Amino acid sequence: MSANEISPACIGLNELLVSARLEPLSPETVARFDSYLNLILRWNTRMNLTAIRDRQDILTRHFVESIACAQSLPQGIGTLLDFGSGAGFPGVPIALCRPEIAVTLAESQNKKASFLREVVRSVGLQTVVLAQRAEAVGAQFDCVTLRAVDEMARAVRSATALVRESGWLALMTTAADLPEMQQVAGANFDFSQAIPLPGSEERILALGLKRPPGRNS
Repeated sequence: MSANEISPACIGLNELLVSARLEPLSPETVARFDSYLNLILRWNTRMNLTAIRDRQDILTRHFVESIACAQSLPQGIGTLLDFGSGAGFPGVPIALCRPEIAVTLAESQNKKASFLREVVRSVGLQTVVLAQRAEAVGAQFDCVTLRAVDEMARAVRSATALVRESGWLALMTTAADLPEMQQVAGANFDFSQAIPLPGSEERILALGLKRPPGRNS
């Protein structure tokens, strides 16, 4: 898809990013986000991918927030697991914005996993899609992301085992819920100051660095 074929809704994506003090995307990347947006809208007519169905709201609520996460992740991350990926947030935007990261999307619902495979094929990503619970992946990653996962506290507890030593746990949550999430993650994770996410006074990105067992903070 060429830049002049991008839908009017997605043309405003870079304006939203600049307003949020984020780096704008290349025209090619914006075009790939447009393909992703159109797939979400098409599949949302026959299954509940996301409760947010308006084009502009998907841009502001899902895309900008996920791009903010992608741009905030530390350098040096080689592998990333998106735990309970759902409609692909933040995993697909991370794969689009940070092509140096090998992203795996874990989604246990078969219909949503099928959607994610269609996104990967249509948008031209090398991303792996696993139609299984993230807890059963059986591998460790440089970074594990969680956003809007059911039973978030339980998911965080499971995700900690999937983060390698000196790797990152990236939690997209609220300031009010963060203390509980940090407690569940355990003493082996050192959390840096939370990063506010665009579009909300409450939503934040919390990055926890996993220390080797027995090492003092």
